[in-house]
Amino acid sequence: MEADAHRALAAEGLACAEVTDALGRAHRHRAHVTGLVSPVPTRRLFGRVVTISFFPTCAERLGPEEFNFGRLFHQAVQGAASDPEHTVLVMASNGYPDVSLAGGTKLSRLTNAGLAGVLTDGRLRDFDELAEEPYAAWCSGEAVAWGGGAVTPFQANVPVVIGGVGVHPGQYVFCDSSGAVFIPEADIDEVLETAHQIRRDDAFHRTAIARESADDAHGTER
Repeated sequence: MEADAHRALAAEGLACAEVTDALGRAHRHRAHVTGLVSPVPTRRLFGRVVTISFFPTCAERLGPEEFNFGRLFHQAVQGAASDPEHTVLVMASNGYPDVSLAGGTKLSRLTNAGLAGVLTDGRLRDFDELAEEPYAAWCSGEAVAWGGGAVTPFQANVPVVIGGVGVHPGQYVFCDSSGAVFIPEADIDEVLETAHQIRRDDAFHRTAIARESADDAHGTER
């Protein structure tokens, strides 16, 4: 959508702390997550959320022919087909933050679909491979072991919990090396505008503080 392209441009130059502060002026609920890592930490991530929720593996109830990453991925991104470059896949581990939810091969689907990136509170494998992909990837850490024996892709585009934060499909996420923040769709434009104002205010205060320090030093010399 053209509106999301404009929002992505508006998000450039901002930091997660500024966006979090801006959202905090509108809502009191916690909306930020910290402690995430990335194979390329300089890649910031912004876009509209689609979700996959994982569930403890049970071959009897959750047959792999139906509950598999490929099928759930395509189900999740169906609604994003018109604007994939401003869409972020959010994957919820549901209590398994130390388990791998996907790796380079499975996540190559993001490149094929043209998504902005992926964010999860679980682990991801193959950081070297992910670093070569064009999208941003953020997670709880790098994994070396396959996680399919512990968790299975279960539902697509349902509300999920990421690091204690409730996340709904259609919301927006902003993520950089300091953390991630989830923004309700109805608030996104106001939050981005307020975040830029916070950035300008901080720059003004830094200048004022520098001037005070210079004046103090000059006064001391006299």
